[in-house]
Amino acid sequence: MKSISTLLIADDHPIFRMGLKDILHNAFPKAKIYECHNGVEAFDGILKYEPEVSILDINMPEINGLDVCKQVLKQRPQAKIIILTMYSEKEMIKNAMLSGALGYILKDNAVDEITECIQTVFAGQKYMGIAMQPHHKELSVEDKKKKKLIDGLKTLSHAELKTLKLVSQNKTSKEISELLFLSEKTIENYRSRICQKLDLPPRNNSLVIWINENKELLSYISEF
Repeated sequence: MKSISTLLIADDHPIFRMGLKDILHNAFPKAKIYECHNGVEAFDGILKYEPEVSILDINMPEINGLDVCKQVLKQRPQAKIIILTMYSEKEMIKNAMLSGALGYILKDNAVDEITECIQTVFAGQKYMGIAMQPHHKELSVEDKKKKKLIDGLKTLSHAELKTLKLVSQNKTSKEISELLFLSEKTIENYRSRICQKLDLPPRNNSLVIWINENKELLSYISEF
């Protein structure tokens, strides 16, 4: 297995950051470790240094860790991000996974789990800490829903995707036609093709219903 050469850690507590850095130095002695103490630094650092794995806290000044994750992946989809936090609630874990994080572990378990988590994520696989195991089944369902949604969006052309985005913003076909400098009939054709590609029933409002049912997931998908 290729050795890890670059890591980034982002946490606004210097003592915790120092302890984490010591653990990582022991586990990956040849790795360059970049440190950030707020979300803006983390976002800029990941894009600038392109670390092989980044470890983010959720609660950080400027931008929280989940938003950093989402924004980074829109610009650098190959980035590998771990969330290291105190939050063990299912909803927070779900949001982290939807944001695109590949790993999620609790700070209480960091000493025991961080090395394995980094190695797993570095290999392109997901890692859920032991505290997340009770939620594993539900998180897997959410993961499958997200994958199905992404696969559906990938079948759309650029014009169809732009149309779908505007429909999700409650724009009418007439408003969309004016924004895209196309005829209203062309937009209606796009909407019809989107419904066919997403396998939606042939009803006038089926696309709007689908968007409302998937609004939460759509907000976490970088392609959207």
